[in-house]
Amino acid sequence: MITREKGPSPRERLLAAADDLFYSEGIHTVGIDRIIEKAGVAKGSLYYNFDGKEDLVREYLLGRQERSAALIGSAIAAVEDPKARILAVFDVLGTRFHHSDYKGCAFSRAVAEAQPGSAEVQEADSYRVWVHELFGRLASALPITDAAGLADRLVVLYDGARMGFQMDRRPEVASIARDLASDVVDAALAAD
Repeated sequence: MITREKGPSPRERLLAAADDLFYSEGIHTVGIDRIIEKAGVAKGSLYYNFDGKEDLVREYLLGRQERSAALIGSAIAAVEDPKARILAVFDVLGTRFHHSDYKGCAFSRAVAEAQPGSAEVQEADSYRVWVHELFGRLASALPITDAAGLADRLVVLYDGARMGFQMDRRPEVASIARDLASDVVDAALAAD
């Protein structure tokens, strides 16, 4: 009996095509027909798997957040020291910035062209909650009294590195942000 490996489902192919096209060209410049063509599926597959383009956009951004959370979670899990865990987040940025296909934050790119209340804005808001909670948890693991203040400063450094790379295309901004994060953590530790 011959067994054949099953390829990606139409849903998976649509999401992969949307991820590639939305990220590289922009959500509003890419139409449904291009996604369907790139995915190699029938038009009905789109509407069978998604409620329309907005639903596909939502799933695209959810996938981006899940992959980001997995990369950062893996980097954090690889170290035990609370300060090193914070710096590991910036190390992930450094790795991303050196990839030739990295074009900046998918969420900031998505909201730049979005209408208020759209799927892009809703998912970006969810992503921002995740970023703030991430740094809040990491800062709370340190023996300091103002973990919330430290978390806010780390978020600004994280955002600054991502925007700096997006605007200047200089991968070394991740190292600069990492060094500054280290200084900010040391200052918070010294204050207590």
